Amino acid sequence: MTGLILVVDDLPPNVKLLEAKLTAEYYDVITAVDGFQGIEKAKQHKPDIILLDVMMPGMDGFETCRKIKADPDIAHIPVVMVTALSDKSDRVKGLDAGADDFLTKPVNDIALFARVKSLIRIKVLIDELRLRDQTGAQVGAVTGQGSANALQDVSGAKVLVIDDDMLECKQIHEHLDSQYQVDVVEDAEEALKVAYAGGYDLIILSSLLTGADALREVSHLRSHEETRHVPILILIDEDDQRTLVKGLEMGVNDYLITPLDPNELVVRSRTQIRRKRYQDALKNNYKQSVSMAITDNLTKLFNRHYLNAHLENMVNAARQSGKPLSILIMDMDHFKHVNDTYGHDCGDAVLVTLAGIIQKCIRSSDLAARFGGEEFVVVMPETAYPDSSVVAERIRAAVEQTPFVINHPESPIRKTISIGLSLFGHQIDTSETLLKRADEALYAAKHGGRNRVEVRLPQLPGQAAAGG
Repeated sequence: MTGLILVVDDLPPNVKLLEAKLTAEYYDVITAVDGFQGIEKAKQHKPDIILLDVMMPGMDGFETCRKIKADPDIAHIPVVMVTALSDKSDRVKGLDAGADDFLTKPVNDIALFARVKSLIRIKVLIDELRLRDQTGAQVGAVTGQGSANALQDVSGAKVLVIDDDMLECKQIHEHLDSQYQVDVVEDAEEALKVAYAGGYDLIILSSLLTGADALREVSHLRSHEETRHVPILILIDEDDQRTLVKGLEMGVNDYLITPLDPNELVVRSRTQIRRKRYQDALKNNYKQSVSMAITDNLTKLFNRHYLNAHLENMVNAARQSGKPLSILIMDMDHFKHVNDTYGHDCGDAVLVTLAGIIQKCIRSSDLAARFGGEEFVVVMPETAYPDSSVVAERIRAAVEQTPFVINHPESPIRKTISIGLSLFGHQIDTSETLLKRADEALYAAKHGGRNRVEVRLPQLPGQAAAGG
């Protein structure tokens, strides 16, 4: 994964060193010599990450970070503070200023690329959320509005700690328990069962488990559907480079050197939990987007576009299995009178009530869709005549007996519906001919007095139309 990285540092040797390391890994790098120029370039280029030195003349890294995070145009860009190894207090100040992460000098290559990759993944998710927010606003949808900003809050997340070092577990619990729900499991085998069932936002895994292979745990977690996308933060000895490198290759998201630095524990956990929250938000937004694409916004039934695609599949399935298939097309009688007399808002309320009646009268395996205007379609797989006729009559009677509540002094009002029914003819029908014949039956019901069900059975070439 590549990206654009802005390095802000007033010392040319530091800039050149970071630039050389990042460029060698195929990242694009731009540089700035102070905080003022850094903010200007951040606004101009919108980098994926900002690596920001703490000690700079004119405006130090803390003030620069505060200004970046206060600007809505660039606040979403991850900021990594680069501090001296001995200046642990700088880390706290950096976090208070809004920094997303920090690196210590001299910068370790493995640490640098692990942090950069992790934060770029988050930035990609943020960008996608922001784009969907923008699209949602343009089309008047509510999905994802402000989601990228709202997900800054990670409180209430669930954290699983897999570690048999009780002192280490106590330390983790003390520093994370105030904000997250923290569960600790000592046994590696039991931990996998807990992880699969727990719905966790972060797994903290010790590489020094007694009698267990931490990398094997990683393999199990990454191969199981319930934990495949849960961030893993591994606790590792500073000298165990082999395990660290292998773990990062296998899907570990980040690491902490033991003994633990409490500030580092807090910030690394927060970063990974945010990533999980962004992933979950994207999935939810996608599901909502798909739902919006296939459902009618008013009635919440399937829309015509989905009906056309799914009816084709249902027809093919019926043809292959030889099982029956029935279809109803229904149209509310004199619906124009409702809109003209009571207004379109009342007309919408009537359609919503009608959709509810239809859903209550059919099976979960049946498909109900709004075909357009006041016209609805129900497709009933594995349903033959006269059973489908019974369902049609049930819907007709329920509509006739239902008082339609509207926002008008004359509420409630009474309405009726006309229904056309057709059966799938395996030898002659396509989805189009099936719909057409049901529509012909509806036309007959309208012209036969309304508030009735008309049937058109399939006919072989040369046969007279069968109806009822």
